Amino acid sequence: MKPILSIIIPCFNSEATLDTTLESVLNQKYQNWEAVIVNDGSTDETEDIALRWVNRDGRFKYYSKQNEGLGKTRNFAINKSCATLILPLDSDNQLEENFVQDAISVFETNPNIGVVYGHAQFFGKKSGFWKVEEYKLEQILIENYIDACAIYKKGLWEQVGGYDENMPYQGLEDWELWIAFGAINVNFFHLNKITFNYYVSENSMIRSFTNEMALLSRDYIIKKYSKLYHYYLNKSISENKLLHEKMKSEKFVVNLFTKMVFGFKMFRSV
Repeated sequence: MKPILSIIIPCFNSEATLDTTLESVLNQKYQNWEAVIVNDGSTDETEDIALRWVNRDGRFKYYSKQNEGLGKTRNFAINKSCATLILPLDSDNQLEENFVQDAISVFETNPNIGVVYGHAQFFGKKSGFWKVEEYKLEQILIENYIDACAIYKKGLWEQVGGYDENMPYQGLEDWELWIAFGAINVNFFHLNKITFNYYVSENSMIRSFTNEMALLSRDYIIKKYSKLYHYYLNKSISENKLLHEKMKSEKFVVNLFTKMVFGFKMFRSV
C-alpha cells in the first residue's frame, strides 16, 4: 500500500537521540506512513542506528550523503519520498502518538487545509509547555513561532520551490517556507493540542547562530518578500492614521472608555 504520509528525518551526528525519535514514529496510532532518514555526513554511529531500524521495519528508508545542511537535506529527503503529505521531524524531537492520526482526519474532512500543526512540550535542558499561536501571515513575517514539525501537502512544497537553499545560513528554512505558504494563501489548521516534544540542547544548530548570521538571514527573507512587508507596513500606517483621527473625537474617547469599563457606548453614532 502506498503511504499517505512521508516523515522526513535529516540526521547529523544524532546517535544520542535518533532511537527515541524513530520509536515515536513507530508508535504512531496511524500506521500508513514511510520514514525517510537522511544521514547528512555524520561522523558518529548515526548510520548504524538508522540501518537497525531499516532492518526492523521496511517503512524506514535510509540515504546517506555529504554534509550540506538542513534545508538541502530536507529537500533531498522529500524528493525521495512517495506520499502526498510531508512531516519534517528533527532527529532529536519526538512525535505524540496521536499527531498523525489527528492531522489525517483534518485533511480528510477539510480539503482546503494545507498545513496542520499544534503545540509542543519542551524536554532536555528546558521543560514546560510551548504554546503555539494561530497562523497569521502578518505575524509570521515578524518572527517564526511555528516549528518545522507540522504536516503539509507535498504539492504546496513543490509549488513554492521547496525549502530555500539559497539563504545565507542554514537554520531558518522552515520560517521562510511558512511565509512562502502564506504568500500563496495556504490555509493552516491549529490542532490546539500537544503534537510533539521539542528537545532543547546546548549544542543545537539554532543556538550556534550569531547575531550577524541571524541578521543576514532575516535581511534575505525581508528582501525576498519585500512586497508583503510593504503591504502590511502600509496597512499598519493607514490603520494608525484612522485611529488617530478617531481619537480626535471626544465622543469616540468617551465611548472607548465606557465600553471598556461599563460594557456599553455612551454615544450611538461615533
